Amino acid sequence: MVGKYKIDEHLPVEVADLFRALGADAMTIHEQEMSGFSDEAFSEVCKTEGRAIVTLDIGFTNIIRYPPQNYGGIVVLRLKKQDKMSVLAVFERHVSTIIEALAPGELWIIEENRIRVR
Repeated sequence: MVGKYKIDEHLPVEVADLFRALGADAMTIHEQEMSGFSDEAFSEVCKTEGRAIVTLDIGFTNIIRYPPQNYGGIVVLRLKKQDKMSVLAVFERHVSTIIEALAPGELWIIEENRIRVR
C-alpha cells in the first residue's frame, strides 16, 4: 500500500529519499517551507493532504489530541539514540514495511527492535 507521507522537520531529509526510492510520495517539512510550524498546524496540513505523519515527536502518540483515524496514519519513532545514523538505520530496516502495511487511521510506534500498532 504505497501512500503519501509527510516527514517531520526533526528527521533527516534522507528519510524522504528512502520512501521515494520505493515509490512512495514523501514530502519533508523543509521542502514545503513549513519549518517552525506548530504541531497542530503540521497535523492539519497532513490531514488536509491525506498524508501520514512520520515523526520523532512522541506527542503524536496522544490519541486524544491526535486521533489516528483523522490521518493517513501516524508513524512515531521512539528510539534511545536519535542521531542521524541511528534514525536512518531504523528507517532502512522498516520503510518497506511502513509502505506495505501502514493503513490510514493506524498509529505505529517504531522502536529499535519492534513495531507497535495501535
